[in-house]
Amino acid sequence: MPYTGELIAIATVLCWTVSIQFFEAASKKVGAIPVNVIRLTIALILFGLLLFFKHGYIFPVHFPAHAWFYLSLSGVIGFFMGDIFLFKALVEIGPRVTMLIFSLSAPTVALTGWLFLNEIYVLHQWVGMFITLFGVGIVILEKNQKTSKPSKLKIRNISLKGVVYGFGAMFGQAFGYILSKTGMQTESGYLDAFSSTQIRAIAAFFCFLIFFTVTGKWGTVKAAVKNRKAVVYTAIGSAVGPFLGVSLSLLVLHYLTTGVASTFLSLVPVFIIPFSIFLHKEHVSIRAGFGAVTAVFGIYLLMI
Repeated sequence: MPYTGELIAIATVLCWTVSIQFFEAASKKVGAIPVNVIRLTIALILFGLLLFFKHGYIFPVHFPAHAWFYLSLSGVIGFFMGDIFLFKALVEIGPRVTMLIFSLSAPTVALTGWLFLNEIYVLHQWVGMFITLFGVGIVILEKNQKTSKPSKLKIRNISLKGVVYGFGAMFGQAFGYILSKTGMQTESGYLDAFSSTQIRAIAAFFCFLIFFTVTGKWGTVKAAVKNRKAVVYTAIGSAVGPFLGVSLSLLVLHYLTTGVASTFLSLVPVFIIPFSIFLHKEHVSIRAGFGAVTAVFGIYLLMI
């Protein structure tokens, strides 16, 4: 089927866009970090059930040692460290600057794949990557300028600590993706995407267990679990996001290079626009629409 990888990438972006709506609603009720632990727990249960009915096992214990090593490392860097840096950056420098830094993960992945994975990109693909990121940047800047002028003034005083957190989140996303592809590759092809994502989630889950134990913040998780709406929102978001969305993002690597795949996945802020208009009743200007069209044109350059 032509454009299989591209269609899976778009489906992945849609999954992440939908899951963000539920995680946002849950985080507003109980906080973002407890939601992280709950979503990973629910995702692991879903992975276990899927793998049991699909393959007859709960964990992919038959995966080679190198796969467990690289995928676990990917989970630690991407799911655990990357998320912590992301939340800290949002607090320090706000969503506008944080997401702009985070969008740099696509060219970072492409450059890393070119340097270390022998991936080849022709000129128009490089151009497409940067046009897509430019369009994403226009959308993010417009959204934040319209929603909160006071926060914009505050963000102008960008702290070095906040920038470091932002780049930490970006590198967590980029290198987590590279490590995932390295762990999934075998001489006979690619390992199962769902099983691979489960290994990443297991590693991140244990890291969060250690984190909450050391920081003594288990009380926040217990309080979050008692909030029924937050748990329901997180469960739906986990099914659509960490379970289906992340697994599809690894399946994309079967068909596309890491740079092209990660550029597609950077379109989440653009896909959020319809949700902002119809769900949150937000005004979206012509400039934001232009950014979306620009990003889509960049995707076209990647596909030809």
